[in-house]
Amino acid sequence: MSKRTTFHFLKAGLQTLIQDQGRVGYQSYGVPVSGAMDKKSAALANELVGNSPDTPVLEITLLGPTIQIEGTCQIAITGADLSPQINKEAIPLYTTIDIKSGAMLSFGAIKNGCRAYVAVRGNWQVPKWLGSYSALPYSGKEATPKSMIEKGQQLTIETTTTIAEKSTPKPARPIFKNSQRIRLLPGPEFEEFSAYTIAYFFSRGYKITNESNRMGYRLDGNLIDFKPKREVISSGIVPGTIQITSSGQPVILMADAQTVGGYYRIANVITADMDKLAQLKPGDEVWFSLIRLAEAKVK
Repeated sequence: MSKRTTFHFLKAGLQTLIQDQGRVGYQSYGVPVSGAMDKKSAALANELVGNSPDTPVLEITLLGPTIQIEGTCQIAITGADLSPQINKEAIPLYTTIDIKSGAMLSFGAIKNGCRAYVAVRGNWQVPKWLGSYSALPYSGKEATPKSMIEKGQQLTIETTTTIAEKSTPKPARPIFKNSQRIRLLPGPEFEEFSAYTIAYFFSRGYKITNESNRMGYRLDGNLIDFKPKREVISSGIVPGTIQITSSGQPVILMADAQTVGGYYRIANVITADMDKLAQLKPGDEVWFSLIRLAEAKVK
């Protein structure tokens, strides 16, 4: 027999969103994929509470919310370590946690990573749009208003029977560093860059700038000796595409990126590395390695 548990958001946090595995199949209509930035961590959180991988989760960025929980439930938190607490007592990550009615879930200092994921066992009472619960912030509140958490908002979940506690073994938990090497495949316009420019692109690290968000990460520094040979006709782009702006600045497109762009596409981040890229924050550093297609399947 199901029962209802309600999350009351006393504070919303910096950016707390409801996300799932994404809105696939609508890119030809200009609708971004969206979904959890770190899809592996989101799916793992759901696994720990016995949900299906496509069940929605809370995606919490850098500064967490404060939530009063009315009703019993089971939760699991994965991804970034934002010092989660229940009633001001620290709780572990990557573990199923039983919650009693009246508990207060809050977050403290960030220890590593950028985005944490909270799964709650049960059926989330949130409207879908085009087959997904995922927030799409810049599309306007008409599409997914309940998926963009605000102070004072309530989230209801129909909880079910509890499961035995699970915990992800420490060797299987991701390690989030402030500097990551990301693997790339050549982009459609790769051959139009000079050998000198390509060598420079792969020879240095890049800081993620403050002008970065779920749409894209802007990187510090412009490519030297970059002179576009021609105008590029607007073409399809996907999360992971690295565009070079007219000024030579690299931009990595992320989950909420538009579906068409007109900048040179030098490379694409392989799918296996998108999750660790999603856990980098402004000020963190990224290095690139060019690989062959056969290597892209190696995680």
